[in-house]
Amino acid sequence: MFRSLVFAFAALLLLGSNTFAAEKILVASNPTWPPMEFLDGQKNIIGYDADFIKAVAKEAGLEVEMRETAWDGIFAGLAGGSYQLVASAVTITEERKKAYEFTKPYYEVQQVVVSRKGTHFPDFASLKGKLLGGQIGTTGIFVAEKAKSGATIREYDDAGLAMQDLTNGRIDAVICDSPVALYYANKKEGFSDKLQVSFRTTGDEFYGFVAQKGNTKLIERLNKGIDAVRAKGIEKELMKKWLE
Repeated sequence: MFRSLVFAFAALLLLGSNTFAAEKILVASNPTWPPMEFLDGQKNIIGYDADFIKAVAKEAGLEVEMRETAWDGIFAGLAGGSYQLVASAVTITEERKKAYEFTKPYYEVQQVVVSRKGTHFPDFASLKGKLLGGQIGTTGIFVAEKAKSGATIREYDDAGLAMQDLTNGRIDAVICDSPVALYYANKKEGFSDKLQVSFRTTGDEFYGFVAQKGNTKLIERLNKGIDAVRAKGIEKELMKKWLE
């Protein structure tokens, strides 16, 4: 009896030695940026970014736990070690690269200005004297400020609040990333019948996942994961699911 128990225990150890739990990383997301990241009816974070980082992490031998985080504190939380990664439609900029580590780009966007149907704003110059909304701390705001159009810029905690004020006539236009702008103008119930795309900016931007400065090992693993997701056709599947 004793011998059989020893053999059984040894077999379990052998089995366990070949079965490893994936390393878990905590990932911050600001789910106010549909279709990239938003909340479903059960308050789960869903969207293109959420699915993409989970697929990338799986290929890299990692497990993801998503954490809802306000945009205005998301980078401070990363720097302070509250989580290991930010996956939230973060544009790669030279200024941000000085403070954080970025993966290779995983999605290309432009800045797009949305207005109410029937209005005509073909460029930034046409927004002179108008109210232009956008989410605080985003590249849309940076681009609008750099344009010096003469528009008054109103910053919001999230893009949805800006779009709501736009449909209600409190502001004249909203600037945000192209997938979000197109979602509200073409798909979002209660908005698409009232809004239109006015114009796109000429500069291209690229999203990347963000880690603490110096955490190059995590970035290297994720880059390999991105390559695998693309090679296996998973990226195309997710684009079809969320962005078409």
